[in-house]
Amino acid sequence: MKLSTFFSLALLGVSPVFAQKKNAPDPRPNIILVMVDDLGYSDIGAYGSEIKTPNIDQLASEGVRFREFYNNSICAPTRASLITGQYPHKAGVGYFNVNLGLPAYQGYLNKESLTFGEVLRNAGYSTLLSGKWHVGNDSLAWPNQRGFDRFYGFINGASNYFDIGKYGNGPKVELVEDNKRINLPPDKYLTDEITDHAISFLEEQSKTAKPFFLYLAYNAPHWPLQAHEADIARYKGRYSIGWDSLRQERLRRQEELGIADPKQAVAQRDPDVPLWDNVPYDEKLLWERKMEIYAAMVDRVDQNIGKLRERLKALKKDDNTLIIFISDNGAQGGYAGASPRKPQRNSGPAGTAGSYVYQDQPWAYVSNTPHSAYKNNMHEGGISAPFIAWFPKQIKAGTIVKGTGHLIDLAPTFYDLAKAAYPALMKGINTNPLPGKSLLPVMTGKAEVVDRGGEPIFWERAGNRAVRKGKWKIVSTFPAYKWELYDLETDRGETTDIAASRTDIVNELSADYTRWAERTGVVDYEKIKPANPIGAQATRPDRRPPAF
Repeated sequence: MKLSTFFSLALLGVSPVFAQKKNAPDPRPNIILVMVDDLGYSDIGAYGSEIKTPNIDQLASEGVRFREFYNNSICAPTRASLITGQYPHKAGVGYFNVNLGLPAYQGYLNKESLTFGEVLRNAGYSTLLSGKWHVGNDSLAWPNQRGFDRFYGFINGASNYFDIGKYGNGPKVELVEDNKRINLPPDKYLTDEITDHAISFLEEQSKTAKPFFLYLAYNAPHWPLQAHEADIARYKGRYSIGWDSLRQERLRRQEELGIADPKQAVAQRDPDVPLWDNVPYDEKLLWERKMEIYAAMVDRVDQNIGKLRERLKALKKDDNTLIIFISDNGAQGGYAGASPRKPQRNSGPAGTAGSYVYQDQPWAYVSNTPHSAYKNNMHEGGISAPFIAWFPKQIKAGTIVKGTGHLIDLAPTFYDLAKAAYPALMKGINTNPLPGKSLLPVMTGKAEVVDRGGEPIFWERAGNRAVRKGKWKIVSTFPAYKWELYDLETDRGETTDIAASRTDIVNELSADYTRWAERTGVVDYEKIKPANPIGAQATRPDRRPPAF
């Protein structure tokens, strides 16, 4: 160092030694969390799908997969748990992003529940978010106000993927970038834009010495089903075999991959889904088109993950980055012959900017293979998701474990990896302690399942409830208050309710639930049920007679 430079720094009160080191890269790992929306357990190749997902599959083959990873069954409560590491009621989003008049149901994240943006930024990370928020509509609760340096995406729960197209009647796609309202350009597709903005954030961030945390929250393949025609064409004719044959294909593939445990029973066939052979030919064509579009949307997410990884490599960030891939809930049911949904306001062919078609229950039944039920239900099909973690420095390639992780475990995992302290007090507010456990022991091969010290995992949303403790699971579906009991070690398909013969287990887990509900702020859903409930009250597939 020149003598003049030394004295200049000294006059500024800066240590010359510090000046030399202050721009040295922080050795802590970068973290990328990818969440997709309404993707079923079997909808990616690494979990049994025929959909082309080579980039996600590569993460799986070079990383670890969990057979058991749980979410909260529906969008907003899942995101509340994910972002804060709390159960959704504790974070203020026990029902949805609407205010039902109680702290546990206020519809936006409370200040006592710190976001991973707040904790990691406080620990020296750049914090970036591109995609869906859905845990607070008021601008005071937007991402930039809750710990994120940069944000691009949409605030509410759903969005079109194209702006007004050639068919002309779709609403504008309303987005936000760093607190400024913007619109999606007419020639863009939202999944691509979410990725491109994430990449621009990473390019900007690479000029700093900080590690980064990127939360990449795609809304695909959530309805409305809209996709590039070229992507749809890749699946033309693939789904003419129908949902019955496709489900069997996926089951066989899951067994070959080691995702399906042959010791466990698979879910029984959903009687609300008509036999494919009984569907009239003209209706089959529309059903095929729906699944072609759905597959194209998942395919496009995979393409974008590949694009992101290429840019990460070009920035020389890939060798020190953890990537995690999850879904927010199971695929959406709610269709039984004559759909209970409002008539779709289609103004264009399926897949275009004017289309509002859903995947619907017959294909969702395939997506959630090998589990029972759907989104917004606490049976395994509603709360089970793929979990992939890729970090070659610490994770052995090609690993498949039982796992039994939950969303509440991700924040502690990130803080563990980032050496980030979770404060008991922030800005004069006592914070909610974290109920989850770090997943690092399971991810790195030191354990097969998350060690909770005997503490169960709990669920409640819109009166649907469940408790998982070891191999046992109790579950009930609103408006029933009766508990069902399943031994998930042998019956993850939840085919045989053994509550009547094991009342001791039911009573134990029910008491656990009551204590948890009291300390978490859960109340009887009948007391707060809104006039127009959000999310169909999905029932078990075997609770109703077949529609056809």
